[in-house]
Amino acid sequence: MADQKTETRDRVRELVRQVLATVPNEPAVVPPAPESGVEHVVVNSLQEKMGREWDRDESSKSLLTEDDLRGLEPGSRLRVAQNVKFTALAEDIVNGLGLQLIRKVPRQSTTKVRSVAIGCDHGGFKTKEQLKNYIGDLGLNIRDFGTNSEDAVDYPDFAHSVAQSVAGKQVDVGIIIDGAGIGSAMTANKVPGVRAAACYSVALARNSREHNGANVLTLGSGQTSLDEMKAIVDAFISTDISEERHKKRVGKIDNIDRQYRR
Repeated sequence: MADQKTETRDRVRELVRQVLATVPNEPAVVPPAPESGVEHVVVNSLQEKMGREWDRDESSKSLLTEDDLRGLEPGSRLRVAQNVKFTALAEDIVNGLGLQLIRKVPRQSTTKVRSVAIGCDHGGFKTKEQLKNYIGDLGLNIRDFGTNSEDAVDYPDFAHSVAQSVAGKQVDVGIIIDGAGIGSAMTANKVPGVRAAACYSVALARNSREHNGANVLTLGSGQTSLDEMKAIVDAFISTDISEERHKKRVGKIDNIDRQYRR
C-alpha cells in the first residue's frame, strides 16, 4: 500500500513538472541606460502591483486545490488562511512554482458578539462585500442575506431578512447597508424584538449599544466612507449595554413594543 501511494505521488509530481515545463520563460528585457537627468517612471499598473502585499488573496478558503492556484506566476505571493490545508497536487504546485505564502493573522478584537447577519440593497452591495471581509478577519460567524449583485432590488426585503435573523436569535447582531441607512432602519424596527439604529459616526454607534441596546446597525453607503464604516462597525460590535439605568429604559422600549403586538 505504501509503495502504491509513493508511486501515485511520484506520478502527480511528474505531471506538475510537465505542466510547469509548458510555461514559457520570457527573456528579461533590459531597459536602456537612462540619459542624464531623466527619472525612472513606474507605470501605474506596475506601481499598483508593487504596492500590494500579495498577488492573490485566497485567505477565505480552508482548503486550496490546484484550481485555486491556476494562473499564478513563479514566485507569486499568495495570501492564505492561517491554518490552510492543500491538496497533494496543490502542494506540489506551491513548491514547484516557489510560491510565497502569506498567512492571514486575525486582528485583535474586543468584540462583544460572535455572529453577525449582514444584508444590503444594490447601492450597498460593494460595501457589504468589503465589510464582510473586514468582519470575517475578526473571526466572527457571518450570515449573508444578500443582495448578491448591483442589480436593482428593494431594500425592505433584505432589511427584513436580517431583522428576522436577529429577532429569532440566530445571530447576535445585524448590519444592513443601503443608500442612506434610514429606510433599512425603519424596516428592521417593524420586526418585534429588533432595535435598529442608523449610525453615521463612532459616537452614535457606541451610544446606540451602550444606552439603547441596539441589535441592528444600519449604514448609508452614500453618506459614509468605507473607513468610517469600519470604525463604526468596530464601535458597534465592541460595545454592550451594562448600566442598570440604561437597561431599565430599554426595558420600557420593549414593553411599548409588546403593547402593539397584542
